[in-house]
Amino acid sequence: MSFELPNLPYAFDALEPNIDARTMEIHHGKHHAGYTSKLNDAVAGTDMEGKSIEDLLKSHSDNTAIRNNGGGYYNHNLFWKVMSPDGGGQPTGALAEAINAAFGSFDGFKEKFSAAAATRFGSGWAWLCVHPGGKVEICSTANQDNTLMPGVGCGGYPILGLDVWEHAYYLHYQNRRPDYISSFYNVINWSEVARRFEEGK
Repeated sequence: MSFELPNLPYAFDALEPNIDARTMEIHHGKHHAGYTSKLNDAVAGTDMEGKSIEDLLKSHSDNTAIRNNGGGYYNHNLFWKVMSPDGGGQPTGALAEAINAAFGSFDGFKEKFSAAAATRFGSGWAWLCVHPGGKVEICSTANQDNTLMPGVGCGGYPILGLDVWEHAYYLHYQNRRPDYISSFYNVINWSEVARRFEEGK
């Protein structure tokens, strides 16, 4: 069973003006598609064939092709889902309680998450993760690494991720990464993040 590029859950222009249509089209149709194709090439004909993407990342991240392309495949699958044209606002319920417990307030969360994204040198991701029991933590990872990989970042289950590779924002924001990060809060799909929180805790 090969991995498939998922369809976007909304139109390319649905996240404008926060993320422009041309960036979404290239990001999904070129970058994510490329990771998907190269991931399939990497597992074809090996003992990794048929394993879930989560199993590959947990057990085979020492394989460079799996680390880079499997990470890119998984991370982008998450990224599209944690954004929505109807996003923004603040989390509620148990997720909000966990965020307040960890960071003092939603504003405290935004400050720390924004810093993790802004200070990641070069390419990478900022993450909000949950640990068994429901404690949440913020970290960042380089390149297409994520927190499912042993010894990387928080070590928890990723529930929110922000792509800070230049291809994610440069057409619209150029070198203004902080502006891109700020705009991301307008499109966060908190219901999906909450679903992942319940799944991961």
